[in-house]
Amino acid sequence: MAFELPDLPYAHDALAAKGMSAETLEFHHDKHHNAYVTNGNIAIEGTEWAGKSLEEIIKGTYNATSVAQNGIFNNISQLWNHNQFWEMMSPNTSAMPGELEKAITECFGSVDKFKDEFKAAGAGQFGSGWAWLVKDTDSGLKVTKTENGVNPVCFGQTTLLGCDVWEHSYYIDYRNARPGYLSNFLDNLVNWENVASRM
Repeated sequence: MAFELPDLPYAHDALAAKGMSAETLEFHHDKHHNAYVTNGNIAIEGTEWAGKSLEEIIKGTYNATSVAQNGIFNNISQLWNHNQFWEMMSPNTSAMPGELEKAITECFGSVDKFKDEFKAAGAGQFGSGWAWLVKDTDSGLKVTKTENGVNPVCFGQTTLLGCDVWEHSYYIDYRNARPGYLSNFLDNLVNWENVASRM
């Protein structure tokens, strides 16, 4: 069965007052995300990966020794990444649940220190990629960054939060100011209840 583009969990203009415009969502979701769906379906058609889950395809096609991944991995991983990304944001004000705040404070020293580390990871990712908060294989929380479409599924980690730092995610609203985009993402857009639910 072919993968489909999921609907946004809010209207295209729902995040505009919080720093992500309707135009960005129209391009990012309707064009870029949709292209990963279309191209991913084409890439797996007639292969051993047809009928497998996104996670199975990601794990099976990821090449740890190559930055230049194959077309199946690139499209399917980006499809998965974006499916998560929209759910990790909300137009509503979201307070960080106590259990998540406690875990972050234990691992990073404070919420502010976590945010600084997350922003540094995203701003420091050379070229396109993602910044992540993950639960690592030892159950501790960790900030990571990955190139292109690589994601925590590749490493057996649990994804709690991810921020897309490809230019298509921020260039309309922030031009080349990726750090400003990351700060706004953490301070205004994150659905912390969704993040906590992933623990």
